[in-house]
Amino acid sequence: MSHTSWESAGAWYDKIVGHEGHYYHQHVILPAALRLLDLKEKDSLLDLACGQGILARHIPPAVPYTGIDISPSLIRSAKQHTYRGKAEFHVGDAAEPFHLKTRAFTHSTLILALQNIADPAKVFKNVHAHLAAGGKLLLVLNHPCFRIPRQSSWQVDEPKKLQYRRVDAYLSPLKIPIYTHPGKGQESASTLSFHYPLSAISSFLKEAGFAIEVLEEWASDKKSTGKNARMENRCRQEFPLFLTILARKIAF
Repeated sequence: MSHTSWESAGAWYDKIVGHEGHYYHQHVILPAALRLLDLKEKDSLLDLACGQGILARHIPPAVPYTGIDISPSLIRSAKQHTYRGKAEFHVGDAAEPFHLKTRAFTHSTLILALQNIADPAKVFKNVHAHLAAGGKLLLVLNHPCFRIPRQSSWQVDEPKKLQYRRVDAYLSPLKIPIYTHPGKGQESASTLSFHYPLSAISSFLKEAGFAIEVLEEWASDKKSTGKNARMENRCRQEFPLFLTILARKIAF
């Protein structure tokens, strides 16, 4: 199994996501993703790195859904959580060729997973091979310009009374280990986070045969209280949490 699998962190991830999704799934990601996908009854969806199938439980029931994830435990959870007739789940690596009955999906998604994939170019090529002509690929990822693990942080400019985002590295590709329970140190389950600049992601898509149609940046809708609320709320709206790309399959 690939060392980028979330198998070791599957139980932790399943707990925080649950049946309905975590806070940002419910309040930001799913409503906006469903708006961009605009799924109709005649459509079909391929959800790569699907985790425990949160998206399957929010799309229209009539839309056929196929979810693929490299973690067997997350796929088991997906099957346990999801009660809809037109949903199927498979264990598989999105970066490796996979064999499905359907090879002409109208839509595909990769939600909060691109940062955990070592070779996005391979994944995009696999998606391209399984989409119908003009099919759409929706990517949602932690914003690569502002949310780089260990290379970005919140700071406060006391004289100006402003909170700002500090970024220590951006253009260099990075591979960063992430502990699910930092207090346990080396005993904690861990995953890998891969950082690529926006220009690299754009190039990977172009080389795989996609054209970017929509790019959106989604901010947190949370509100602070207390003496620093104004500063924190302003900063929260200025530095988006998520970058979203809607790309269309084009002919080579």
